[in-house]
Amino acid sequence: MGFKKVIGIKKEEPAGAGEKGVTLTKFEKPEAAKSDVVLTEDDVYNALQNVYDPEIPVSIVDLGLIYDVKISSGNNVSIKMSLTTPGCGMGAMIAQQAEAAVREIGANNVLVEVVWDPPWNPDMMSEDAKAKLGIA
Repeated sequence: MGFKKVIGIKKEEPAGAGEKGVTLTKFEKPEAAKSDVVLTEDDVYNALQNVYDPEIPVSIVDLGLIYDVKISSGNNVSIKMSLTTPGCGMGAMIAQQAEAAVREIGANNVLVEVVWDPPWNPDMMSEDAKAKLGIA
């Protein structure tokens, strides 16, 4: 396990005070995300199935809010998503939940970008979501 050295000089000590004025702190490097995991788009979509719009009891995947998922080397994930309305007050929370859900399955870095083009509409919902919400 690697470590990072941080050296701090105490201000109250005069310059040239030797080791009395220098502190050395060792920080353990956090364990890397599951490095042996190779993420797929299906893995990401499955993780996002557990993220719900708090105002609608349907996952953001079934609502059709996920527009694009890209996975690059090192399990870095980029997600383009929308919200049901531009004025949705829960947008930041939904994006944070999406990021957390994808990190949980082994992503190292997650970028969630909220986009408005194309604008979301109810036709983007899955048939299951439409049935749950009583939309024919």
